[in-house]
Amino acid sequence: MSTASARPAVQRGLGADAPKAGPVQALLERRGLAKLLLLAVAAAVLIPLVHAAWPGAAWPSALTVDLSGPLGKTSDWIINNRDNHWLFVYFLGHLSNAVVISVRAVYLLLLALGWTGVTAGVTLIAWRVAGWRIAATALVSLLVSGALGMWVPTMQTLALMVVAVAASVVVGALLGLAAGLSERLFRLLRPVLDTMQVLPAFAYLLPVVLIFGIGVPAALLATVIYAAPPMARLTALGLRGADPEVLEAVSSLGATGRQRLLTARLPLARKELLLGVNQTIMMALSMVVIASMIGAAGLGDRVYQALASVDVGAALSAAIPIVLLAIVMDRTTAAAGARIGATATTAGPAWLRGWQVWTGVAALTALLALAGRLTGSAVWPGAWFVDIAHPVNDFKEWMVDHLYSGVPVIGGTADWAAHFTNWVLNPLRDGLTALPWYGTLLIVAALAWVIGTWRTALTAVLAMAAIGVLGVWKPSMNTLSQVLAALVVTLVLGFGAGILASGSKRFEAILRPVLDVMQTMPQFVYLIPVVALFAVGRAPAAAAAVVYALPAVIRITTQGLRQVDPAAMESARSLGATRWQMLRQVQLPLARPALLLAVNQGVVLVLAVVIIGGLVGGGALGYDVVTGLATGDLALGLVAGVAIVCLGLMLDRVTQPTERRTTGKGA
Repeated sequence: MSTASARPAVQRGLGADAPKAGPVQALLERRGLAKLLLLAVAAAVLIPLVHAAWPGAAWPSALTVDLSGPLGKTSDWIINNRDNHWLFVYFLGHLSNAVVISVRAVYLLLLALGWTGVTAGVTLIAWRVAGWRIAATALVSLLVSGALGMWVPTMQTLALMVVAVAASVVVGALLGLAAGLSERLFRLLRPVLDTMQVLPAFAYLLPVVLIFGIGVPAALLATVIYAAPPMARLTALGLRGADPEVLEAVSSLGATGRQRLLTARLPLARKELLLGVNQTIMMALSMVVIASMIGAAGLGDRVYQALASVDVGAALSAAIPIVLLAIVMDRTTAAAGARIGATATTAGPAWLRGWQVWTGVAALTALLALAGRLTGSAVWPGAWFVDIAHPVNDFKEWMVDHLYSGVPVIGGTADWAAHFTNWVLNPLRDGLTALPWYGTLLIVAALAWVIGTWRTALTAVLAMAAIGVLGVWKPSMNTLSQVLAALVVTLVLGFGAGILASGSKRFEAILRPVLDVMQTMPQFVYLIPVVALFAVGRAPAAAAAVVYALPAVIRITTQGLRQVDPAAMESARSLGATRWQMLRQVQLPLARPALLLAVNQGVVLVLAVVIIGGLVGGGALGYDVVTGLATGDLALGLVAGVAIVCLGLMLDRVTQPTERRTTGKGA
């Protein structure tokens, strides 16, 4: 967009005598009004009929389906046939054994290398792939993990991660390959991947435990289900986005379909594939704490045990290595992706390229591992431990003593939690519960249709209707109230911080490491300090959700505002616009897609932690999912999990305009 073309648009926004809205904008506005009028007419006709047939605000029991019977029978069949049915004996049993053998083999290899060998190997690999800065980060991260007394749990987590990421990458790549080469399979797999990514981990932990029992196989399979969709999506995106001219040139040379795939499509999609690996690693690592609930040892188990005793110091000692592992893996794979396509001159001298350097890496790693073995310190020496649990717990106690209550003027955190619950959460929950069910469906239809198309509205309404049919309308409204309240707080803080970061590189530089830590910290870790400061209830669940979702909203907002066309900004500046006018009338309108994406990501992340909040008194659907897992009640946990998926689908449709609506084509 040139300066000449950007100037008229800015003049329309900033000029005092700006002309009225053009015909296209007026038409879009009339279309939105027409949609609302049509819905109003339909409501005027249908609502009296619906109210006469099913009076009352709650979802009518005549329209519900009880799934407890079929799901209970399914659970009983699995339990009764797990030891003798051919499906378990000859397939799932072998799969379980293969998982156990693979994880144990990797773990024994890590123990055999010792702390010197593992540290050297990871550092050298990071140096070879990503450069010396990332290598230094990897070295410090492993040394810190050992110093915190978490070397063995870190190796347990790393062994599970290696196998889980490998399995997730293979499964995701195969699914993405099928979706990328076939439009029909892409359409079939898309809702499946959506469900896998939105379904809370607690919901599918229960069926996985029923099939595999408590232990490593169940934990690894749950991690694969959670981590494979990003790889599948990005693989499909890379294959479908391959340059048509290159593919046409390859075809003109007589290449077969397989040759086109191997020589053109896959090489062109290398960056997307590596980004998929990066996202898969991050998703798998975020599951380590949740997987600990079903038998995965390691750092996640330490965090989960600390949550049970509200031990902030112990939780932080285990959470720091998780964060460091995430940062090292993220930066290493991101740097590898940035180097793809680089020329040979940027890759270093000849002796640092090819198989020779990898041979040197392996030899040096083996040498240092042997040296560590000869000194008799295969595991991190106990004399080098640094105890941070006691100082952290002392600081937590100080905060509780001084901030929990009795703070002059502003009140303590207990007062804030009570006020937020009484003034925000309770009225919102009571309002949603008291609103007639058909009124809720009408509001959802109006929001989704105005921002999208009739298909968008239909999907959102059917998702909400499915919640009622499942018989969990009231707890779903409770969960929705928590999500909406936490989302509003997240967006206010996130947009504000994002606007400040987009206008100040210094502020962004200060904020970046904080966001890195916040974004890689396990979800459970946020629950521990908020419970200590806010006690149990819905308020701490909402507070943890805000902290967890905030980094993504800030990052997306900052990036969206910074990517606004410089020509438009220069035009506004040349017209004498103030900084506030440029932000309000130029940057924010042009960054609208990024802001809507921030809203969408905020919804997904807030919903994820609000569900986990069931562990700390959040109640509603989260409590049902957690209770179902704890008691082995497949019906309770799975129905609540499906309701959460429907809730997430509805929120996605009412916060994201479709491509047709964005391009102005209308419905």
